[in-house]
Amino acid sequence: MKGWTEYKLKDISEGIYDGPHATPNKANSGAIFLGIKNLTEDGRIDLTDAFYISEIELKKWTKRVTPQFGDLVFSYEATLHRYALIPEGFHGCLGRRLALIRPNLDKLNIKYLFYLFLSPFWRSFIEANQVSGSTVDRIPLIKFPEYKIPLPSLAIQGRIVNILNMYDQLIDVNNQRIRILEETAREVYKDWFVRMRFPGYKRAKFLKGIPEKWKIKKLGQVIELAYGKALKEEDRNEGEYPVYGSSGIVGSHNSYIAKAPGIIVGRKGNVGSVFWATRDFYPIDTAFYVKSNISLYYIFFNLHHQNFIEGDSAVPGLNRNQAYSNYIIVPSKDALDNFDVIVKPIFDMLQILREQNADLKQIRDRLLPRLISGKLGAGGNSSKSKS
Repeated sequence: MKGWTEYKLKDISEGIYDGPHATPNKANSGAIFLGIKNLTEDGRIDLTDAFYISEIELKKWTKRVTPQFGDLVFSYEATLHRYALIPEGFHGCLGRRLALIRPNLDKLNIKYLFYLFLSPFWRSFIEANQVSGSTVDRIPLIKFPEYKIPLPSLAIQGRIVNILNMYDQLIDVNNQRIRILEETAREVYKDWFVRMRFPGYKRAKFLKGIPEKWKIKKLGQVIELAYGKALKEEDRNEGEYPVYGSSGIVGSHNSYIAKAPGIIVGRKGNVGSVFWATRDFYPIDTAFYVKSNISLYYIFFNLHHQNFIEGDSAVPGLNRNQAYSNYIIVPSKDALDNFDVIVKPIFDMLQILREQNADLKQIRDRLLPRLISGKLGAGGNSSKSKS
């Protein structure tokens, strides 16, 4: 690309540092021990399930580097292709198998590098240079600073970032709305069926802690945990139907097993995980899917509060007999119908927002390689090399 230069990563950064090679003692609160699981595939930091360490431990685990705002953190072993920017206010340290790049701001807009790392160009480069070990794949960190990237001027870097960032900002706004809607639906469930403050509760007659028309039953009397069907990745034909495993959507297929809306429960691996499907879907054999004659919206929230136990077999999995023996409160039909009236529009809006995000990501991901390659806005077809 005309006007673009190839730089080694070490020449456009103040330093490249890896995290500790061990795991500290866990604390209930304190500083964050950032792990690969906290880096999402689309480049965000998710601290929903954060690992905390004490402030005393933090001093030990930041001797090499303390992550700061604007650093680009990345995975170099096991789960590759994970990148994220350290946000303002982050307080913690790098976890195992993570490293970071601290940019030289005179040469590099760190968001440009972030987007480049998410591009197909970089993914292909890493896959060609990764080392396949007996247990995990890894990037040789000793070579990483020598890797070269195409770099335009700071002005062009900024233009590329502004274009791509516009889509990410729209996605972030939608994600915020999604979080609010999800929390609203959860609070309605808790208020009605945990705190027992459903509409008309002051006039209701309670027997043994529940309204007289409500029942306490075994979970197995209310739902069936139906087995998914094996479908290896190489046997899937990419299509419009999501394939669910115990960790959520793991691909797509051109046929389905279950009609939407539906609930998926993790059977092996992520035991007891619960997911909501808005489209007809294909659950594989690491998951169950739910069949029931009562409100699936109510079942969905209730399952999040169930205590599922792993079986004793050689391959741990959800003990279905134990699950069926759990108790569940079954509200009256009127209460469930009224609950559906409240939460169905919320779920419908959640689906609209998620589809909008999918469209925005698709547009952004189509633009990304063209912008990074200089085909849009940068011009030219040649490059220089700097070593």
